Amino acid sequence: MKLLTATALAATALFSTASYAQERIEIGRLECTVEGGIGLILGSSKDAICSFYDAEASEPTEVYYGKVNKVGLDIGFTEESVIQWLVLAPSADAYAPGSLTGEYVGVSAEASLGLGAGANALVGGSSEGFMLQPLSIQGQTGINVAVGITGFQLRTATQ
Repeated sequence: MKLLTATALAATALFSTASYAQERIEIGRLECTVEGGIGLILGSSKDAICSFYDAEASEPTEVYYGKVNKVGLDIGFTEESVIQWLVLAPSADAYAPGSLTGEYVGVSAEASLGLGAGANALVGGSSEGFMLQPLSIQGQTGINVAVGITGFQLRTATQ
């Protein structure tokens, strides 16, 4: 019961970023496939491959590679999952090739018992000016509970 309460509190914190997001313009969508893995009680680290879709395009504009690092309660295992974020920026012309590269930080919460869900809201990038806001709840399969701080490193395929 305590774990469910902690998960609910972290999810509330995730969605409290809405006021920050209102100052931003949607410039596209980032879709990432995150490898499965095992939570090591105090954290985890998983690789990801991501595609950035410009708000006006149906094909990916650019491919990024990432690493998701979580610190906090992270117990259990998950299979490969897909996360989608809206990419928000201070202006419509803020994106240039490679500009999502950098460090992002935020809060996350997820729970699975067979099928599960999670959410992450992150801020960062090359100029600390981008925000990744959950577009859809992260779908995953496994048995786990994770609540904590998430660091997300993105780099382009050429780096």
